[in-house]
Amino acid sequence: MDRPVVVAVIAEKGGVGKTTLSLTLAVAAVLAGRKVAVLDTDPQSTASKWTDRRDAEMPWVVPTHAARLGAAIEQARLQGVDFIVIDTPPHSSADATEAARRADLVLAPVEPHLFTLETLPKLADLLKIAGTAPALVVINKAAVQGTEARDAIEHVKAQGFEVCPVVLYLRAAHRHAGNVGKVAAEHEPRGKAADEALQLYEYTLRHITRSREHAETQSTRARA
Repeated sequence: MDRPVVVAVIAEKGGVGKTTLSLTLAVAAVLAGRKVAVLDTDPQSTASKWTDRRDAEMPWVVPTHAARLGAAIEQARLQGVDFIVIDTPPHSSADATEAARRADLVLAPVEPHLFTLETLPKLADLLKIAGTAPALVVINKAAVQGTEARDAIEHVKAQGFEVCPVVLYLRAAHRHAGNVGKVAAEHEPRGKAADEALQLYEYTLRHITRSREHAETQSTRARA
């Protein structure tokens, strides 16, 4: 079996919606027909507690120590998993760096205000240590009205980061869904949050596909 797609969700600051984004992306992949696992490396175990409230089998949520990520990814592959999301703890550069090393893509959620945006230099340092995994900053929990999302995108781009064009807005559906072991796309399947989740999943997958094709092309040229 081909190696699964691996996405690491990393945030230097707590409270930016990292786990909600991880679960939102994972369920979007499930709804698209994939077999999905979430590797929960956060000691707070928010994703693991969420799955305790959940009736659906997928995504599997597996508490995982960062030092065992390689083994966990391989075990998931052997069980037919083809899409993996790694949820990492905030303020833990070692664990986040290890997750980034294992990932096809890093998603870094930030809230559109200065306290969060000020953590971007630390994220840049972490990514340099982690190696070559591409990264996208995702504007998360943005106000539905006003210009803060657009302003944040411009600020992040000015720092040299690539920004995901899909913005995730602050919607009550995320909170209500999490209380019952769901994500917004399941709680309100026709809602705007569900549309945003699908767009995020599709853009993430396209980005990874392009990156893999580019890497394969470079490898072929190097062998020629």
